[in-house]
Amino acid sequence: MKTHLLPSPPVYIHGCALHCALGDAPHQISQALQSGVSFGMNGAPFLLNDKSQVIVGRAKEGLPCIPSRFTHQNTRNNQLAYSVLKQITQEILQAKTRYGSDKIAVIVGSSTSGISDAEKALIHNLEQGELPGNYDYYQQELTNLADFIQDYFGLTGLAYTTSTACTSSGRAFISAQRLLKSGMAKAVLVGGVDTLCQLTLNGFHALDSLSSTPCIPFQKGRKGVNIGEGAAFMLLSLERPNTKRPIALLGIGESSDAYHISAPDPEGCGAEKAMRNALLDAHLSASDVGYINAHGTATPLNDAMESKAIYRVFAQSAPVSSTKSLTGHALGAASAIEACICWHILKGDLNLPAPLLQEEIDPVLAPIRFVQENEKLTKRVILSNSFAFGGNNVSLIFGTDNPCSR
Repeated sequence: MKTHLLPSPPVYIHGCALHCALGDAPHQISQALQSGVSFGMNGAPFLLNDKSQVIVGRAKEGLPCIPSRFTHQNTRNNQLAYSVLKQITQEILQAKTRYGSDKIAVIVGSSTSGISDAEKALIHNLEQGELPGNYDYYQQELTNLADFIQDYFGLTGLAYTTSTACTSSGRAFISAQRLLKSGMAKAVLVGGVDTLCQLTLNGFHALDSLSSTPCIPFQKGRKGVNIGEGAAFMLLSLERPNTKRPIALLGIGESSDAYHISAPDPEGCGAEKAMRNALLDAHLSASDVGYINAHGTATPLNDAMESKAIYRVFAQSAPVSSTKSLTGHALGAASAIEACICWHILKGDLNLPAPLLQEEIDPVLAPIRFVQENEKLTKRVILSNSFAFGGNNVSLIFGTDNPCSR
């Protein structure tokens, strides 16, 4: 039985900004996506306890200082968020004037919050016998991110942070759609932020999931993931912008298979369900989709299960690639970062991100069709996947709202 009969209304994107290993300016991001070369992917052996080599995706240095009145919220995570929010301040303030501060929600995803600052505070405590004067435990609480954004813009609507590992910011988009449909919010500032920290790097290292070389999703000989950092935000509402081909969130899909605390279901049943639910929500068929931005972490288990799930839903009707070789896996921010990448592709008429083949595509994977060099988007609908520890799965569909333009 179908859970609903009518398609969800398009949720329009009124502002989009991104800062990650690709860069922080639209032209830098577009150039990196087209060239397949990302300035922020580099080595960082000092982040691992055993000092071994690891590749990470870094945001640009020189993050803006947070205003002094937000000292208790002054974390690198919030500084990274601030560097992005400054780019769409005008759109946010216009929405505040139009709808009122109480009708703008702030829904964000993160898995790190201020942990990197807490790590520095603990080292200071070990060396000096006391915590630094500017440290506040509240800085590492997950709610700190949403609180900072709400406080900075003087918003009074709903505000919260979701933390479901690698689907955190994807679930923020799901919450945003539902808040808008229910009328509880007229606009939602949605996104995700995660910063590099030793806790997560060493945790993935303990799971033997990190690659000491640039990751190669879906390729033979892939060894694991490169962890990244970044911030990505969109301002969403149901009001259609006065543009020829507005870009929108067309559908959401989710599932929770709870197969294992850290390993995915090898058959990808939960991933498949999330993709089918997203298509159902958007009232689209698999043949309508022009590109699939895969979760594609370059771990042996993820890529094997995801290729199976994609093949069962799409066969070879849509080209597939992963952008994590350009951004690193930014964990709680990954879904929002890749949503912004989808926006850049749709808005800029860019070539689809093609994998830089260091090895052949793994022949044991399900035979999905991968993006070819210089391939263009022929159908203006993109599906983006995010899958998390614990079997939490999210698929988002972005595109233009005019069927004739798809």
